[in-house]
Amino acid sequence: MNAAELLTAMKRTVEQLAAFNDIAKALTSTLELREVLTLVMNKVSELLKPSNWSLVLADEKGELYFEICVGAGSEKIKPLRLKSGEGIAGMVFQTGEPRLVEDVTRDPAFSPRFDEASDFKTRSLVAVPLRSRGRTLGVIELVNGENSRTFTQDDLLAVSAIADFAAIAIENARNFQRVQELTTIDEHTGLFNARHLRALLEQEVTRAARFKHPLSLIFLDLDGFKQVNDTRGHLVGSSLLKQVGELLVSAIRQVDFAFRYGGDEFAVLLIETEAEAARVIGERIRDRFREKRFPDGITITASLGVASFPDHADSGTGLLDAADRAMYRVKGSGRNDVAVAVQAPARAAG
Repeated sequence: MNAAELLTAMKRTVEQLAAFNDIAKALTSTLELREVLTLVMNKVSELLKPSNWSLVLADEKGELYFEICVGAGSEKIKPLRLKSGEGIAGMVFQTGEPRLVEDVTRDPAFSPRFDEASDFKTRSLVAVPLRSRGRTLGVIELVNGENSRTFTQDDLLAVSAIADFAAIAIENARNFQRVQELTTIDEHTGLFNARHLRALLEQEVTRAARFKHPLSLIFLDLDGFKQVNDTRGHLVGSSLLKQVGELLVSAIRQVDFAFRYGGDEFAVLLIETEAEAARVIGERIRDRFREKRFPDGITITASLGVASFPDHADSGTGLLDAADRAMYRVKGSGRNDVAVAVQAPARAAG
């Protein structure tokens, strides 16, 4: 090895060590999955300068999706999915073994589907599994086109080392996310719980006040749920609660939030929604309960109270109290209906 080659090799080693150091710092500085993955992949890009690069992860069914995808035609590739064993990346995921392909035209495992979708011509690629605790979580894949350099064994070793860091980051972030979900998700319905409702209410009221946007809350109580528990048993009751959660989610927008407050009480937080629109949504939910035929011939209705910021309250706690009072008005006048909170008195000037 001559002096120039030795200098190049040393420079590359220094760059790799710096990248490893940055990634190691990231593992101890954040548990946000997206943030860690973006940093890891940016370091890969800085080191090896591929034409295109991607990080694919496995979903619950073992199908691969593009968590990060960068390069020519990436916007066309991002929505696509891979089966385990499909193409080089799918094979690496399936076997757990890294692959260096200097010329994809000579590798029968290469799938041209993604080149065709993105109008890109792959020449060489490196694909490395993300493995943690004996499981493959996904694949890092670097791709170079016809006019770019061919990847080498040194590239494969560098990406493999970084993949070890990335796998640890993914596992730690996912474990942290599971713990967080346990503190905010109701185990019976899969909805957010009362703790998360109270925290989110204050955040959204502050945001609504800042941007002068309305915010509404629907508080609802199931009519006759105790009788279901008493006559059908708690297993049937638990199953019913889960179906109620599904009904609520299906009746609201993706930007809104549904909660199980406790027992047979639920809440829906409607973002940028004024009182009249919230009342209409409450009536929609009421009607869905009236029409719904739950298993075992069970029918159940709901009493709903609606309150809005700033019309009925100026705080998260006040909004919850106003919606709760409106719901109890329905309970006291026959149930199975919707009531809007009483207008809050105007504040005195000064």
